[in-house]
Amino acid sequence: MRILVVEDDAPLASFVRKGLEAEHYAVDVAGDGEQARQMAVESDYDLVILDLNLPKLDGIGVLNSIRPKKPSLPVLVLTARSRIEDRVQSLDTGADDCLVKPFSFTELSARVRALLRRGPRTVEAVLRVADLELDRVARKVERGGKRIELTSKEFALLEYLMRNAGRRVTRAMIVEHVWNLSFDTSTNIVDVYINYLRKKVDAEAIPHLIHTVRGVGYELSCRSEAFV
Repeated sequence: MRILVVEDDAPLASFVRKGLEAEHYAVDVAGDGEQARQMAVESDYDLVILDLNLPKLDGIGVLNSIRPKKPSLPVLVLTARSRIEDRVQSLDTGADDCLVKPFSFTELSARVRALLRRGPRTVEAVLRVADLELDRVARKVERGGKRIELTSKEFALLEYLMRNAGRRVTRAMIVEHVWNLSFDTSTNIVDVYINYLRKKVDAEAIPHLIHTVRGVGYELSCRSEAFV
């Protein structure tokens, strides 16, 4: 799952990002409200963690901007404001939950999991292709009922492929969505990680699900025809 962290305090943003990435989430960071508004509207996120005190556009302004366009996007507000009125304003503006600073990462993580289980997005919590199952909230993968252990990047790559099951995705698309980078034609990082996944997902199972599409990239599907 992909999370946008909006926080202008760089050390705190780094702390939250590293903690979430350790739990296998893909994380982007925005340092001001204008950047956050643009990223939240133009990109596909499963959750936004939003500080209220931001430069350029405050958290309430960000909420007002994204709610009409992303009504089901869960938003967890972080605030150093202790007044009840501020938390009420955040909730009335469209936040799903509020967490007062300072906070423990354990509580933040628990609230993130709770929000990801709520609402219409829960239908997407578990992805399935043939006998392959990926639980986006519990962060676990099974094939044929057998648990598959994946690294953080392997999980993110498989999740992206499964979210686009039956669709041919290019290496550039994979790099942009999984590694948050512009595509470098000299890198073989996608092919390396696809190979890692194949050894874990397809090595002992039929049909093979991860296919190479010559001249394009890759496709995850249960179709039996050859792609290469």
